[in-house]
Amino acid sequence: MNQFERFVEHPKGKLFVASWQPDPVAPSGSANVPFLLLHDSLGCVGLWRDFPDRLAQTLGVPVHAYDRLGYGRSSARNGPQPLSFIADEAQAGIVPVLDALAIDRCVLLGHSVGGAMALTAAAIHPERVAGVVTIAAQAFVEQRTLEGIRAAKALFAHPEQRARLTRWHGAKAQWVLDAWTETWLDSAFRDWSLVSVLPKVTAPVLAIHGDRDEYGSEAFPNAIAAGVVGPAEQVILRDCGHLPHRERPDEVMTAITAWFRRRLA
Repeated sequence: MNQFERFVEHPKGKLFVASWQPDPVAPSGSANVPFLLLHDSLGCVGLWRDFPDRLAQTLGVPVHAYDRLGYGRSSARNGPQPLSFIADEAQAGIVPVLDALAIDRCVLLGHSVGGAMALTAAAIHPERVAGVVTIAAQAFVEQRTLEGIRAAKALFAHPEQRARLTRWHGAKAQWVLDAWTETWLDSAFRDWSLVSVLPKVTAPVLAIHGDRDEYGSEAFPNAIAAGVVGPAEQVILRDCGHLPHRERPDEVMTAITAWFRRRLA
């Protein structure tokens, strides 16, 4: 595994970034189109596990991932997360990472809320986003989303479940949990959606979703594919929940590879 780690400057602290380079024997891809991975609401670089390395070796391109401010090994945040956090990350969080890595254009791959951030960034920075892959992304606030978050909040009230978060986020674990549950369950966030964002996305988009996703129905990938103006494709994985890249890794990799070769390689 050719993995490299570094910290990059952010206006409010430091961001942890990991990079995976393809082996010399990996299939040749376009070195000008690396991937940048955007994690979910409880995620961090470490929770991608072997997915980034496998993606780099399969496609033959560099793959990068970073911990958002307040998560994983990045600097802590204070105070509640603003309701504008998705647009905020797309506007001010992703760009410092791209600049520090000297990346002019990339494919943004986001899981869950990371997918919403990827689409928003593609709308705001079309010159820097060559394509978008979403995995289990939300497009608006669905009743299933709220029910799933309430269930997860109750689950994380147990010490053993809270310890799982602490393993990855350390002293920031409570903030990470609150940033997810309290933001999405806030009545003021109920009207959030990507409706105004999607018509500004001109890059090719691949939306991957599990038919048993506990945080959103197939209405999400349908809305994404129908709403963007660039070429859009969707893949619905049967008997699959909110973690397709773990539950159906081979199918996810096959779908991304075919899309990448067709649209960008």
